[in-house]
Amino acid sequence: MSESQNIEYKESWRDEYLKWICGFANAQGGMLYIGIDDKGKPCGVDDSKKLMEDIPNKIRDTLGIICDVDFAPEYKPIDVIKITVEPSSFPISYKGEYHYRSGSTKQQLKGNALTQFLLKKTGLSWDASEVPNADMSFLSEVSFEIFRDKTVQSGRMNSEDVNIPNKDLLEKLNLFTDDGKLTKAGFLLFAKDTEKRVIGSYIKIGYFEGAEILYQDEVKGSLLEQAQKTVELIFTKYLKAFISYEGVTRVETFPFAYGAIREAVYNAIVHRAYNCMNPTQIRIYADKIIISNDAALPFDWTADTFMTAHKSVKYNPLIASTFFKAGFIESWGRGIEKMCNACKENGNPNPIFKVFGDDVTIEFAANTAEKNVAMPVDSKENVGTLTEKFTSAEVTREKTREKTREKTREKILQLIRENKYITTSELVEMLGITQKGIEWQIKQLKEKNQIVRIGPDNGGHWEVIG
Repeated sequence: MSESQNIEYKESWRDEYLKWICGFANAQGGMLYIGIDDKGKPCGVDDSKKLMEDIPNKIRDTLGIICDVDFAPEYKPIDVIKITVEPSSFPISYKGEYHYRSGSTKQQLKGNALTQFLLKKTGLSWDASEVPNADMSFLSEVSFEIFRDKTVQSGRMNSEDVNIPNKDLLEKLNLFTDDGKLTKAGFLLFAKDTEKRVIGSYIKIGYFEGAEILYQDEVKGSLLEQAQKTVELIFTKYLKAFISYEGVTRVETFPFAYGAIREAVYNAIVHRAYNCMNPTQIRIYADKIIISNDAALPFDWTADTFMTAHKSVKYNPLIASTFFKAGFIESWGRGIEKMCNACKENGNPNPIFKVFGDDVTIEFAANTAEKNVAMPVDSKENVGTLTEKFTSAEVTREKTREKTREKTREKILQLIRENKYITTSELVEMLGITQKGIEWQIKQLKEKNQIVRIGPDNGGHWEVIG
């Protein structure tokens, strides 16, 4: 037999091998053979009788557990000691250290991995623990409305199930502890300001040019609000669509797949290790988007695991359950498959996953087939940046479009001066543009304080200011 998840060979005994026994006890159990080399060849041990007395005592005194220690009959007449370790239902430590058997190696648990392990052994998840000194007054009515609307739309709960008092709804979602205290999941999902109790529980978005950040946003509020705001912000402020026409229909194509980015953002929110107190970071460049998150992965997961069939592992099961009921995520580990399918449909390559300790990063490459380039939106802060990034031809087209818009607004002003009771339908007919186009121009004139509506839509009239 070769070494495996449940088998380890050692040529001779050293007290440090108590760490291996600790690792077996904290995992699935296993057998440690003393007197066999790494190739699986028996070499026997000296002072076997003394070791048979010492090893059980050292295990008991150092680890606090009892193991079966005996000679391995299959290797007779060579003295090979076999230590059989049963899996423990509670955490076992070696002098304050926690070790874990993963594959054929032993790992010392630290950071997120240790937190995850301890919670799992106690039958709890991090998000099921109590949030200190918080009650219903900390929660946001807007967040409850978001959940009610989304979950009914998804069909995963009906209106009768969700149209109940907020506290009853939280109880239905298992977001109170057994003694009636608000869980961390309940607080994060519905709080007005999550940082009052969970530091770093927000999302940072930045637009980068090389190492320089051009502008940024922090998305705060409940996790349900963050989920909606973040995706909307990325596609309205941080990305510029390629405009094309199919007949008279205007088509906007973004350089990144909307469904893939949305799925990645939702998964980052659900699987984040909030105890690390670091926000999710979304770095947007002209040719890529990078989403980074602290996460507690299963011990044997690597970056490659994400791109293969895998079970759905939830670090925050209560948060995940609520997001599932709201229709934000799937429950069968299909999130990455959905990202890849969305990328394929949009002409993007599959995302790339990277794992650095507790940090998990997913990188999306832009689709440049139609010269789609992620660009900052028009704003006072970014006009210079936009001008630098457009090609000269694009700048010319943009200037031409703006001049056309200005001429249209001038015509609207003139027509209102001539007839203050003119309707938008009449403006559509007289100017030959769409109803939506007229409404957009009217909005611009109102925002520029050039016109004002007096009275109701039906029966009122326009006034030109100045």
